[in-house]
Amino acid sequence: MNIDLSISIDKDVCIGAGQCALAAPGVFTQDDDGVSELLPGRVHGAGDPMLREAARACPVGAITVSDT
Repeated sequence: MNIDLSISIDKDVCIGAGQCALAAPGVFTQDDDGVSELLPGRVHGAGDPMLREAARACPVGAITVSDT
């Protein structure tokens, strides 16, 4: 997997469903309000094979993964 990835979370769109954290717990977590966020040091996904699946699992499309 390409390690030069950019991950963004639109916190205004996120509804806190948690599907990203379930699919890729090594990359995503949720803050105290349930909004998704990246774990420290995981800004590029750290080669997690489930990263793109986590983005696809978001029911509102709040996560974008792109090649840099």
